[in-house]
Amino acid sequence: MNKIRIATTSLAGCFGCHMSFLDMDERLVELLEHVEFDRSPLTDIKHCGPCDIGLIEGGLCNADNLHVLREFRANCRILIAVGACAINGGVPAMRNHFDLRSCLEESFLNGIGVENPQIPDDVELPLLLDKVRPIHEAVRIDYYLPGCPPSADEFLSVLGDLLAGRIPALPKKLIHYD
Repeated sequence: MNKIRIATTSLAGCFGCHMSFLDMDERLVELLEHVEFDRSPLTDIKHCGPCDIGLIEGGLCNADNLHVLREFRANCRILIAVGACAINGGVPAMRNHFDLRSCLEESFLNGIGVENPQIPDDVELPLLLDKVRPIHEAVRIDYYLPGCPPSADEFLSVLGDLLAGRIPALPKKLIHYD
């Protein structure tokens, strides 16, 4: 039996959507009979290879996020925006009310308890974007899985539909935006 290949990543967010995915508990074992994971915290693979489904958690806050997202779009037949941060920027987008320079100064120069004040400037650090953006502003998204985080039941519903060759349709009782 050919298994569906799934890749997952967390961009600018809290990683809560991945934790919710793992809340499938023993149902995850059943799901593994039908899927295999490419890039994911479950595999520790660093780059996304050719996949059927890409699950993207988090928004775009730096150049690395944008690079990873574009790699997923190039390699995944179906791309799903998972959770509030991917769909609208979520909590990380709260910095959008301030200019980037002010945020950096508050965090690294003027913040409470700051010792040795300096704004980090290292080639190893990804370039910050001026604003945190939802992922649909950078690439085409095929489906949206709302919630903060979406429940394990929502993940299973969407993946179950896709595995059966259906367009995902979440029942109203599963849709939430909190």
